Amino acid sequence: MRMTDTVLKPMHPEGWRFVGIFAVITALLFWLWEPLGWIGVVLTIWCYYFFRDPVRQVPEGEGLVISPADGMISQIATVLPPPELGMAAEPMTRISVFMSVFNVHVNRSPVSGVLKKRAYTKGKFVNASLDKASEHNERNALLIALPDGREIACVQIAGLVARRILPFVKEGDTLYAGRRFGLIRFGSRVDVYLPPGVTPLVAEGQTMIAGETVMADLTASLPPRPARAE
Repeated sequence: MRMTDTVLKPMHPEGWRFVGIFAVITALLFWLWEPLGWIGVVLTIWCYYFFRDPVRQVPEGEGLVISPADGMISQIATVLPPPELGMAAEPMTRISVFMSVFNVHVNRSPVSGVLKKRAYTKGKFVNASLDKASEHNERNALLIALPDGREIACVQIAGLVARRILPFVKEGDTLYAGRRFGLIRFGSRVDVYLPPGVTPLVAEGQTMIAGETVMADLTASLPPRPARAE
């Protein structure tokens, strides 16, 4: 691997116009006062870095649930599924991945299946790391039907800065694990709701890599996997 490959990453097309806006503002700042222009350069580079869309090595295997987002697991809890998806009101394990403004914000499907339902909900923009964000924030919920008949929910939640969730898929689409399904701008969270009886293989505080980190195995009955800080 070349050194440049570790620094320069592909950028999602959605980011080009934002980088262009930042670049124009940077040129104006240079015209006003050179030190301000260099600040603009730094912000333009950050904008490019925010919209990066690197290639990921997606694990292949029946029943694997892959992280849909880069970031850190802020919470693992047993809760009811999102009511807007019309799922049975039975407790499910929810894994919440919080993305800072420095994480990749292109989201990927956690499993292979058919997108049975997509529900967009307007809402507030409280801190996405808070539990109440699941109910009050702007969000885009996906219900994915698995080949064995079970269902998984995946919810994009806008955060304090984010103001728009961009879906790349529609109801009826066939998804595969690791497929890009959406983007959230500028800081947010993604929740995964596991089917009843499925145990997470990750822990709170663990770092996730979208499209690569295995969160759970739908085909195995495994005990919770503890973790320690070191």
